[in-house]
Amino acid sequence: MATDPIPTGTANSVRPDGGAEEPRVAYAVLDHGIARIRLSRPHRLNAVTEHLVDDLLAALRRATDEGVRAAVLCGAGRAFCSGHDLKAEPAPADAAGTRARLDRIQEVTRLIRDAPFPVVAAVHGYALGAGCEFALSCDLVVAAEGTRFGFPEVGVGLSVTGGVSRLLTTAVGAIKAKELVLLGEHFDARQAQRLGLVTRISPPGRHESVAAELAAVLAGRPPFALALAKQLIDEGLDGTVEQALAREVSAAQLTGESGEHERPRQAFTQAPAPAREGGR
Repeated sequence: MATDPIPTGTANSVRPDGGAEEPRVAYAVLDHGIARIRLSRPHRLNAVTEHLVDDLLAALRRATDEGVRAAVLCGAGRAFCSGHDLKAEPAPADAAGTRARLDRIQEVTRLIRDAPFPVVAAVHGYALGAGCEFALSCDLVVAAEGTRFGFPEVGVGLSVTGGVSRLLTTAVGAIKAKELVLLGEHFDARQAQRLGLVTRISPPGRHESVAAELAAVLAGRPPFALALAKQLIDEGLDGTVEQALAREVSAAQLTGESGEHERPRQAFTQAPAPAREGGR
């Protein structure tokens, strides 16, 4: 792992690029090789600006470069992320500038999906618009009780981004996805869990610690097999069943050749009979 200016286990943060000025996204390395990436515009409920997107991309790239085992994406203050900052200075209106800006926010979803480690979202308060999109792109989602989710873009004359047209539709079905996007109504953490958009619900104020616990479990699993499993599921969203079958054969062969399975296999075969569960 690359040298990190943050001692393992501390809560100190720096800008993702290593600078010392006040971060819009704070990056820290916790125990077990877990990166904590925290949106840090609490005075605006972590509303998204171009600078915040730049810092978030830098943090995700840094986590990959440093070889972390898992990451937790969270937000400072009273909310995870309230969506795009409509009070921010508008971006240039020419077509090239607009496309470049949109491509950069799309890159957040790409980097999270392409990361060779799992990313756990820890959300609270509000996860609206781009905030909901950030959470949806993560591998697991922990939501504090009372968190409000929603896709308000259409109501303010904007369009969803972050792969929502595919990821949300796959998760909840076309009719429900249209209801959530076209009406833009808020829904709570319990509803989100029933829809399959939330992995765990935590008591208020415990979302980050629950997410960190999940990340620690993931960080303790064989990293190559874990990365391949994530990749298979993500790529399965993008292709046919036949393509998924072929990818699974390749992945099974690679995991067999990696040697990571030997220790779990030995532990399984040496365990008392009632403890033997799982495996193929």
